[in-house]
Amino acid sequence: MPHDRKRLIVLGLDGLPLDLATSLAATGRLPNLQRLLKLHPATIEAELPELSPVNWTSFTTAANPGRHGVFGFVGIDPAAYTLGPLDATAIRVPTLPDRLSAAGLTAKIINFPCAAPVKPLNGAIIAGFPETDFSRAVYPPELANNLRLAGYRIEADTTRGAADFDGLARGLRQTLASRRAGLDMLWAGGDFDCFMLVLTETDRLFHFFFPAVAHPEHALHGAVLDLFADWDKAIGHLLDRYDSLPGEKRLIALADHGFTELVTEVDLNVWLAGKGLLKTHPGAANEWDARIAPHQTAAFALDPGRIYINIKERFARGVFHEHVAEKLARELRDELLTLSYEGEPVMEAVHLAEEIYDGPQLRRAPNLVCVGRPGMSLTGKFDRTKIFGRFGRTGCHSAHGAIWCDTAGARPATTTEAGRLVADFFNLPEQNEPAWISNAI
Repeated sequence: MPHDRKRLIVLGLDGLPLDLATSLAATGRLPNLQRLLKLHPATIEAELPELSPVNWTSFTTAANPGRHGVFGFVGIDPAAYTLGPLDATAIRVPTLPDRLSAAGLTAKIINFPCAAPVKPLNGAIIAGFPETDFSRAVYPPELANNLRLAGYRIEADTTRGAADFDGLARGLRQTLASRRAGLDMLWAGGDFDCFMLVLTETDRLFHFFFPAVAHPEHALHGAVLDLFADWDKAIGHLLDRYDSLPGEKRLIALADHGFTELVTEVDLNVWLAGKGLLKTHPGAANEWDARIAPHQTAAFALDPGRIYINIKERFARGVFHEHVAEKLARELRDELLTLSYEGEPVMEAVHLAEEIYDGPQLRRAPNLVCVGRPGMSLTGKFDRTKIFGRFGRTGCHSAHGAIWCDTAGARPATTTEAGRLVADFFNLPEQNEPAWISNAI
């Protein structure tokens, strides 16, 4: 391997909280996690809302959502009021791979969430969830053929969720094997400056089986640790290769958000409808089928905890001007802070957009960003009738406590600041915003 280049290795551990990682390492069954926790462990805060697209994008752009423009998995068409998935074309600023390529540096990237459709870069990339089409997920194109021959799987089947632990575990083992195969392919030759590998299996497991992970007395805890042993081997696969690198090098590991045990889901659209602020047409086919009646709607919510006010300057059939919306947003915040479940407050905080975001995309941000107290999963579905309920998941995201490890011992406060560390490591200059943008809010 070349000795005249400095290298940065990034290990993403989707959704892994430091406290849970520490307790899992204490079982003695995960030696590579123990190795990782010797690298100056700390916690990092998620950007809000505490969701993978928001935070992996914040990391890879070294920018907050007010600059990069990604506020969730889905956006809403401001003319038709229909929902649709967002992809990497929604990102308004250059990514770290863009900037590395512009600087003549080489990046190799495996399973980076929300990175498709991929663009040409100096190196190679295999995008991760939610993309499933190799033609959109892989660059260079010839790499896709090798991945198909190796049986590479981008994502495990989670459709049966908590009803089928064995099926989920099989799928996660297959994706872990795929990550290792991808690592072997892209690491060969050492022709890279930056290498990124993201393991998303923790997030998938935590959503459906968090109690089995967190509680040793749970009937499935042993089976979970067996699965984690495979995950641990994937970590070791990367750490061993890092240890063998010559020359100047650095390794960082981070999660995009924390995780905690679910108490209840809290549907903010049901709450808004109950106050007469949201009107929908009947017959929603699923939770994403908005069917908003615009002229009768003051506000609506999108996952997770994003509240948008129907503003004339923003939506085709808005009912308020911005100055009225500002007053309504503050009134809604005050009311939301009084919302309770079984005698306990639901909200940890409710933020006005301008309090947490800055940048040219602030105009596209939700008017309110709600942060639930631990265990309160804030949603914005369009086919529910009750504010509170459980719908097959047992774990939910947390904005706090995500794992951070760094061989250099740095302590970034947020995922955005973590991305800036990468840019600073390579002395990357800033780049202008790209011309291609999406219209979805």
